[in-house]
Amino acid sequence: MATVRPFAAIRPRVDMAQTIAALPYDVYNRAEAEAHVRKFPHSFLAIDRAETQFPSDVSEYDPRVYQKAHDMLWEWVSDGSFVRDDKSYYYIYEENMDGRAQTGIVACASIDDYENGVIKKHENTRAEKEQDRINHVDACNAQTGPIFLAYRRNNTIEDVVRRHKSEKPVYDFTTLDGISHRVWIISEPEDIETIRNAFAGIDSIYIADGHHRAASAVKVGEKRRAEHPGYTGDEEFNYFLSVLFPDEQLKIFDYNRVLKTLNGHDVMDVLSSVKEVADLRRQGRAPIKPQFKGSFSMYLDDTWYNFAFKQSLRSSDPVDGLDVSLLQNLILDPVFGIKDPKTDKNIDFVGGIRGLKELERRCHEDCKVAFAMYPTSISELFAVADAGRLMPPKSTWFEPKLRSGLFIHELDR
Repeated sequence: MATVRPFAAIRPRVDMAQTIAALPYDVYNRAEAEAHVRKFPHSFLAIDRAETQFPSDVSEYDPRVYQKAHDMLWEWVSDGSFVRDDKSYYYIYEENMDGRAQTGIVACASIDDYENGVIKKHENTRAEKEQDRINHVDACNAQTGPIFLAYRRNNTIEDVVRRHKSEKPVYDFTTLDGISHRVWIISEPEDIETIRNAFAGIDSIYIADGHHRAASAVKVGEKRRAEHPGYTGDEEFNYFLSVLFPDEQLKIFDYNRVLKTLNGHDVMDVLSSVKEVADLRRQGRAPIKPQFKGSFSMYLDDTWYNFAFKQSLRSSDPVDGLDVSLLQNLILDPVFGIKDPKTDKNIDFVGGIRGLKELERRCHEDCKVAFAMYPTSISELFAVADAGRLMPPKSTWFEPKLRSGLFIHELDR
């Protein structure tokens, strides 16, 4: 049973919301973050990536960076850029991208649910990335970037959301990337209890995106528990900022692969190797996306091919049966020698939102072959997490991304 509770958000003043709302901290490298903050100094990225306030020779992990994030956050609260809600509410957050809307409940999830497996993971995390956000959250005394969670559709929650969305939103703006954002507040005590009880009846919640933010939030909560041995479990540090979406509204984009070398093979060697395990067809110069699960497109020597692995080589295992696993186990490893795609320098990953032309561009610039994937489905993600297993690296790409700075969860009030 999931514990998902309302909270009293710190959030932008209405006229500042569009200015403050920022993409997640980890979609930018340092140079990109610095350029963005120079252009938009009141973007929340200035706080999420506070190294932008220092010369480039200051490490992004310098203690002064985290202190600066704290100082800027609370300065913006003090100067009225943010407002504080005086009671605990649920919030509705809708994003609309290219005419497709996804609507989630903004709330606080329980670190106990994370630790006891009610909140399920499908990715490993890296210690150094965790530590960065641990330092950031702990210094700020607040969670500033929500975790992207998913659950199986619940009619009771949907009914409350639908009724509130017929009202005027608190925020309604469009960001520079063309994505619209709308927010409503659920303040009625009956509706709050209805949503709380509906989530209490849900057995499993899944991390869709934000595994490092989730792990960091939990570890800060554990640290605060150690510092407060008499804690009751009701304190805010026992919970972390989340947006929870029904599964049917989510879209996973393809996450494609490009290789910088052919591992000593020539073009004919590669084609021959693919034909040994798959039915291969030449498509020519026109790019074509994979049309169904188990199908792939390959760009090699200025030519597009599509293929599907032979039925006898496929698997019903929740991990081994994933398209990314089949490609890894049947081609990337045996043909190109890529044992660990997380660390191998010969492979790079390209989000499907950038299109097949980006794969062609990479192959004309610094790569030799590209593989376009059919997107992993949300049901496949759930199946892997339910089995207590992990997805291979770079299996999923979610869009649109949740904005940071729209909702802030203070850990000690």
